[in-house]
Amino acid sequence: MTKPIYSRRDFSRAAIQSLAAAVAVPYLQSPAVDRHAVPTPEGAIRINFNENNYGPSPKALEALANCGPLACRYPFIADVQVVDAIARATGTKPENIILGCGSSEILRVADEAFLGPDKNVVAAEPTFEAVLEFAGIAHASAVKVPLTADHRHDLPRMAAACTSKTGVVYICNPNNPTGTIVSRNELADFVAKVPTTTLILVDEAYFDFADDPSYSSVIDMIPAHPNVVVARTFSKIYGLAGMRLGYAVGTKEAVDSMRPYLDQENTNAAVLAAALASLSDQENVAACRAKFISTRNWLCSELKKDGRAFTNSQANFIMIDVGTDVHPIVEQFAKRKILVGRRFPSMNTWLRVSIGKQPEMESFLAALREIVPAGGMKAA
Repeated sequence: MTKPIYSRRDFSRAAIQSLAAAVAVPYLQSPAVDRHAVPTPEGAIRINFNENNYGPSPKALEALANCGPLACRYPFIADVQVVDAIARATGTKPENIILGCGSSEILRVADEAFLGPDKNVVAAEPTFEAVLEFAGIAHASAVKVPLTADHRHDLPRMAAACTSKTGVVYICNPNNPTGTIVSRNELADFVAKVPTTTLILVDEAYFDFADDPSYSSVIDMIPAHPNVVVARTFSKIYGLAGMRLGYAVGTKEAVDSMRPYLDQENTNAAVLAAALASLSDQENVAACRAKFISTRNWLCSELKKDGRAFTNSQANFIMIDVGTDVHPIVEQFAKRKILVGRRFPSMNTWLRVSIGKQPEMESFLAALREIVPAGGMKAA
């Protein structure tokens, strides 16, 4: 891989943290995320942020309840323990892991390390926007490649778009907002075609929800392809979105290139305790995964009965074509105290809805059939 655009020699720690602060402000003010300012009605069904409505593992909740005495200590030891546990779980070494304040920090530091004014980032359209938002702060240009007709990453076109100026190519697999996947074989072919000077950043935030046999993680590709870095999170299957912990897996060289741009002391004792407990409770992960997949399959079956178009999702959310701009549809759901996903400009008639608990999804489906009958939009 290319040498990072910024290095320890170029900037001090203070300068790095100043840049981090500068990145955060426009990201939080962007149209993609200003929805966080909207108050949540009491008793609302929240299926809008791809959260895990089942919540953390009971073991994680117990760890959180018992972490009070650790509050006065910096979490150095726990940080090492979590890194060790992730390395064991992923079949890698601690030197291959860095932790982030959610996977969003991982995406940010990847951009800071491998982008700059003379670089570009290649990404699908639509996909999770954070990498593109952070790239703008690094004054890098964005190359957006539309999805295929079946709403998947167009990997051949994305590989062709990668040049010597491409610092990062971003693959969200399963993709947010569509939930669609690219197969392991497709990714292997893609990785072989991308310049070795380009960081291939594979976001596997929704890895645990995929049950398609053609899908797998690319962590085991890293030794043969040192320009591959995988981003993961504890926000989804582990139900710790409010605690903020993510991580990256890559070669020692790759993660060491990203490490200087991490916020200092970017983890906390509570989330580290919860993460350790969560990693030890794989029975809960399996049970939670089974419930999500069962409810997802049920919803898809009902949508098919209605004759509705929807994406072939492998994540804990799905997109449904409502046949009209989704913005007023979202408002109609909100009036019924059901919070659903936002509008994506390139798929403006497609509504993203998170998979919640079975009763929540039954309420959603009843409201959908009322707001947007299978035969078309309900009259005002």
